[in-house]
Formats: sequence, structure tokens, C-alpha cells
Amino acid sequence: MNGFTNTRFEAGAAEDVIPRWYKEKRFDVLVVDPPRKGCDEHLLRTILEYRPKRLVYVSCNPATLARDLRILEDGGYKTKEVQPVDMFPQSSHVEAVTWMELNQ
Repeated sequence: MNGFTNTRFEAGAAEDVIPRWYKEKRFDVLVVDPPRKGCDEHLLRTILEYRPKRLVYVSCNPATLARDLRILEDGGYKTKEVQPVDMFPQSSHVEAVTWMELNQ
């Protein structure tokens, strides 16, 4: 609808969708935006298996973000930047957008 030819959106469990995408074509950047409980363990294993060069992790829970970043960093990623975003003023909720790159 917006004329993008190099972007793909698909609904479904990421740990099921990612392997299907990789069979069709490898990709360089993966964006994940999990619920408050963070990424599912199976999804983290899938990310580490397919190893996209860049990862953008959007989180609404600093505790689960820290837990998942530790797993991803131990698996070969480096956190480059974390940007908090106050989308809900007057509340304690803060989103965080994290940019990670695969160590080469």
C-alpha cells in the first residue's frame, strides 16, 4: 500500500515465521516487540540460530529486556544503543528501543 518493496510483515509466532522466511531469503535486520514477559526462550534460540546482522528489540519491561539482552549478548550480539521512549506520560511505563549488531 505504501510502495515498499523490500519490507515484509507477517502475523504469527516469530519462532515459526523466521525459519520460513530464511528458507525463502535471508534478511539482515529483524525487529522484535515482545509482550511484557519478554521473548520466548524458543524465539531467542531461533534468533541465535539464524543470526541476522542487526536486531532491533522494542521492550516495555526493563527487567525482561535485560534478561534477553544478556542471552543475546552471550550468543554473539553486541548492544549498540538503548533509547528509552516515554510513550505514557504520567505513568511509570517506559518503552525501550534497543539496537544490537552481530559481532563479526
